[in-house]
Amino acid sequence: MNKVKCECGHVNPFGTGICESCGKPLEGEKVELLNMRYEGVARRSQTYNRTIIDKIWNFFSSVKVGIWIIVITLVASSIGTIFPQEMYIPPTVNPAQFYEEEYGVLGQLYYQLGFHDLYGSWWYMLLIASLGVSLIICSLDRVVPLHRALKTQRVTRHENFLKRQRIFGVSQVSNEDETIAQVKKNLAKRKYNVSEENRNIVGEKGRFSRWGPYVNHIGIIIFLIGCMLRYFPGMYIDDFVWIREGETEVIPGTNQEYYLKNEKFVVELYDEDDEVFGEALRNSGANVVKTYQTSAVLYKKEPSDTIGAEGELIEVDRHDILVNDPFKFDGYALYQVDYKLHELNEMNFNLIHKETQDQMGNFSVNLFDPKAEYDLGEGYKVKVRHYFPDYFFNEQGQPASKSRIPNNPAFIFEMVSPEHPDGEVSFLAIGQNLEPFGENDYQLRFNGVETKHVTALTVRKDYTLGILMVGGLIFMIGLIQGSYWVHRRIWVQRINGELWLAGHTNKNWGSLKDEIDRMIKGTELSSPVDQVAEKEKEKHPKEEM
Repeated sequence: MNKVKCECGHVNPFGTGICESCGKPLEGEKVELLNMRYEGVARRSQTYNRTIIDKIWNFFSSVKVGIWIIVITLVASSIGTIFPQEMYIPPTVNPAQFYEEEYGVLGQLYYQLGFHDLYGSWWYMLLIASLGVSLIICSLDRVVPLHRALKTQRVTRHENFLKRQRIFGVSQVSNEDETIAQVKKNLAKRKYNVSEENRNIVGEKGRFSRWGPYVNHIGIIIFLIGCMLRYFPGMYIDDFVWIREGETEVIPGTNQEYYLKNEKFVVELYDEDDEVFGEALRNSGANVVKTYQTSAVLYKKEPSDTIGAEGELIEVDRHDILVNDPFKFDGYALYQVDYKLHELNEMNFNLIHKETQDQMGNFSVNLFDPKAEYDLGEGYKVKVRHYFPDYFFNEQGQPASKSRIPNNPAFIFEMVSPEHPDGEVSFLAIGQNLEPFGENDYQLRFNGVETKHVTALTVRKDYTLGILMVGGLIFMIGLIQGSYWVHRRIWVQRINGELWLAGHTNKNWGSLKDEIDRMIKGTELSSPVDQVAEKEKEKHPKEEM
């Protein structure tokens, strides 16, 4: 496309509405005031629309499109707060079952539509990415040509530029040099940067406020980058781990490099003799937890020299983890968030001949890792056909398990004996001992249980927090920059033996008019006219009376 050459000699990009140098309107003579929003510069989105790149650029450069993306993102984010996200429900619970049981049909629909993991879904991340692309393209489409126009503007402006400013006035003075010198002095007193060319002057201040919205955009873009980096491996971890007393578990998110041992778990209750809560405790009769802590040992797995062999665990550190005292190491932090006392760990059984009551042997079942078969010797065996850690009867009337945690363990055992080499079947649960295929000669009986305390720790690692803080800080700087400062320009120019005065600001026109009146006080310049206000008076003359 052809560039546009102004009569002042400046070559403007195609689509420019106001000459970047002298300010002459390039769209022909018009009575209306100049649109100074972007200094009349040529924006790519308004001049090119031929290739697919142009169309994509024009789509994302639209402010309306950006607003719609924001609205859709806000609506989607709001939907994500109707019910708790999956990360906030107990980790031992089946999410599908949880939402259906807690919130009914709406909860089931919420889960099926994927809103339970909204903020990690691909389409939500696509919205965030689209918002970032829109901000980048919107900013580049405007800030680059705007910067070029403001940088190349001259002091001496075209006549049509001056008289089509909102604040404009013409004055006859006896001594132009003296008047301009006085105005120049007054402008300097009011912190204006004064430039002079061909004995004409322009005073300007607050230009940096024009970049406030674009600084905002930079802050938001950095913030969005920080949000998206949370989904990159190693940048952000927010996980959960249960560790039973005396056991060692791998710490989630550490790529099996770090392990933690729950050496001891302690719960401290408020005493009834407590000065503050004693009376309330005696009246309620309830036990109130004062504090609870995990005495933890941190191990690091050393790589093995032998291929396929397990590396050795080396003790690295020890720490007592309390609610407000996390265990921090290598960028990770372990927070004490929950616990469970006396969780079932092992169940002991005796195999008994029902008629003689003779014991044929005993065995212990690890409720987290049961064996398939227990050999009691002399031809007696017990096989685990089915194991239901947290059993219930489903809709078909069959035993099933709600979770892998042994809250309500049940077993289907097969008892093998010399008399019954094919085995006898028994269903055993707490308070139940059933023989589903007829009466058996042998029976399994409970012989005690072993329990353990379990601690719940949150594992967190966040390398994006600094990026989020920088983005938020830059956004606030841009907000202050664009809100509390104003870009103002005042031109005083000699034209045909008269002094023309024009002013422009991006907001607060009344304040600019008052400032010009104070600036010209004591000179021969007459007060300029606010052309918009004058037109309003002409349209509604009776309202002024």
